[in-house]
Amino acid sequence: MSAENLAGKWTRKSGRTLFDSITCVVFLFLDFLDAVLCVVFKLVDEFFEGNACTPCYCGKAGDKNGENKETEMLSESLYGRKYMLRNMGFLGFARKWRIYRKKKDDRDGSVNEGLMVNRWSDCGCQSCVSWMKKEYDQKLHVVVKNLPQGRGDEAAENVIFLHGFLSSSSFWTETIFNNLSESVKDHYRLFAVDLLGFGRSPKPNDCMYTLLDHVERIDKSVISPFHLNSFHLVAHSMGCLIALALAAKYPKFVKSVTLVAPPYLPCAKDGATTSLMALNTFAGKTLWPPLAFGKSVMSWYEHVGRCFCFLFCRNHRIWEMILKLFTLRRELNFMEVDLTRHTHHSAWHNMHNVICGAAKLMDKYLEILNKSRSVKVCIIHGDHDMEVPLDCSNNMKKKFPELVELNMIENVDHTSVILGRVREFAKSLQHIWASS
Repeated sequence: MSAENLAGKWTRKSGRTLFDSITCVVFLFLDFLDAVLCVVFKLVDEFFEGNACTPCYCGKAGDKNGENKETEMLSESLYGRKYMLRNMGFLGFARKWRIYRKKKDDRDGSVNEGLMVNRWSDCGCQSCVSWMKKEYDQKLHVVVKNLPQGRGDEAAENVIFLHGFLSSSSFWTETIFNNLSESVKDHYRLFAVDLLGFGRSPKPNDCMYTLLDHVERIDKSVISPFHLNSFHLVAHSMGCLIALALAAKYPKFVKSVTLVAPPYLPCAKDGATTSLMALNTFAGKTLWPPLAFGKSVMSWYEHVGRCFCFLFCRNHRIWEMILKLFTLRRELNFMEVDLTRHTHHSAWHNMHNVICGAAKLMDKYLEILNKSRSVKVCIIHGDHDMEVPLDCSNNMKKKFPELVELNMIENVDHTSVILGRVREFAKSLQHIWASS
């Protein structure tokens, strides 16, 4: 080996060692900061909310009690995230504080009331809390594109659109709805749903935002009230997992399922392993690139993430006003608005209980669809996607070759696979619906 090659190899190895050391120090600091914020938030929550505060997940896995259907749907990543300080016992005070408060509440006969009241760290503007009104029936916000007048809805084809993480129904209504052909608009009734915890849909603090919660809400908000006995599903990112759960529940009703960048992982024998693998795959601890670092912080550190939501989501109107002033725009892009239209509680639980927790259920749902032989599953994935690895789609195609049709799009990423080629994407949807 030449001296030049040896020097280059040594430089790369030294650089990697230095980067790993810096990464270790940064995340060790975040471990400590999250432990401190855990105590701070418990004290502040106690002051502002009394017994209505929502418990955190700084305890160990053994703190999760009960074997009911709701706890079974909780993701192991909520309690299984490994912290150095947690393993060393530095989070014991927070756990003891929670046990002390529970015993005191039991002695006092306190009832956990007021969870419908907006939390002090969440935004209280009219748009964010409109779902709390008494006359509101807790259904999801749904945008419906009906057929032209004079055409009966009974003869219509129905399509349900599900958006991804930190998004809303605007992802579809502002793009695809406007680019479908007139013939499609004359024959298809379109439903764009704000998923639970996002957009204008409810964001309850007593909800765990499991896959089951999403399926039940969509059933009550779209399928049952509109009497849908036949429909297509189109979903992006996180919405793909919900779409597969819906399709597995209604295999005789669903005609096709179009998945864009599905966060799918083959299920391991141990469901907990699959959930934790999903957390490391989609939000692994890393400093670079910056977007990946932000995802890791918001997904691994519950209380640090709540601080960011307090600063940005609670004050989203101020940030939107500042952004308008700097960009000289009257209206912001829907993606800029959707980014902060959620609560920390809703985003945190959707990340863990849907994206991570639902990973262990996907093979079961796909097997149901595979046996039904009546549902067509089409995957569309950009080859430059940095959010959801291409292996996710490839693995699904490999495991269910007869069920899944994979279409890999060149030179597009996680969002530009749709937003960068809206007309082409609309045409591909029309082809899928017509051939189903």
